[in-house]
Amino acid sequence: MRVSVIGGGRVSDEEAATAERVGRELADRGHEVVCGGLGGVMAAACRGASEAGGHTIGILPTERRADASDYVDTPIATGMGNARNVLVVMNGDAVVAVDGGTGTLSELGHALDLGKPVAGIGTHGVDGVEGIDHVETPAEAVDSVERRV
Repeated sequence: MRVSVIGGGRVSDEEAATAERVGRELADRGHEVVCGGLGGVMAAACRGASEAGGHTIGILPTERRADASDYVDTPIATGMGNARNVLVVMNGDAVVAVDGGTGTLSELGHALDLGKPVAGIGTHGVDGVEGIDHVETPAEAVDSVERRV
């Protein structure tokens, strides 16, 4: 399964460590990681997946594949800026969100509109919007999306 991992481009050490554990957990279970291809949660999740022998895909906002983080195996340049957010979630069978700002919020909306299972660790909760399984650990996040795909 491909899982889109979304979250902030600038994160704390703790949030980066959580994202890295998400990537590692996904790779350990044989899943691919799809992300936005840059820093923060994206780079950390890819680092965890890569170190565990997994495959990573980065859908970049820029026109240059070389802009991808060092842990992206397959960079996809779009030149679309944040409009690429819908492509990030569309290319995963499920979504795990770690932290995040407004870009992550838009990706969560797209994921829910597309009917993707979504698990979140320390991410947005919006009153009246259902579909995000708020969990505490990377293992719980992966369990959540695996059982709902």
